[in-house]
Amino acid sequence: MKKEQRIASIIHRASASAAAVGGGLAQIPGSDMPILCSIQTSMVVSIAQVHGASISDTVATDLVVTCAAGYGGRAISQWLIGWIPGWGNAINASTAATITEAIGWSADEYFKE
Repeated sequence: MKKEQRIASIIHRASASAAAVGGGLAQIPGSDMPILCSIQTSMVVSIAQVHGASISDTVATDLVVTCAAGYGGRAISQWLIGWIPGWGNAINASTAATITEAIGWSADEYFKE
């Protein structure tokens, strides 16, 4: 499998997992963030490995900042509509997947350099 295909697979699997977590835990504000952060961190580490990069202190700090940025988007989503059964689940799932995709493709660009 080509490098680009492996990275796309990693990102899409992580995004699907994030959607499942975000949708499943929508009615409990903040409960999904530790799990989402773990999914996103594992995704970034996997992308780094595909690129042959090692994770340094600087990259670890970037991971923490990335998780915090993801929390901001999710917090807004949950505050606005996340508590509504059905609608909140769908919105939170799509928000979690979108943020995870964005983090993944950003990490891919970061490690290409």
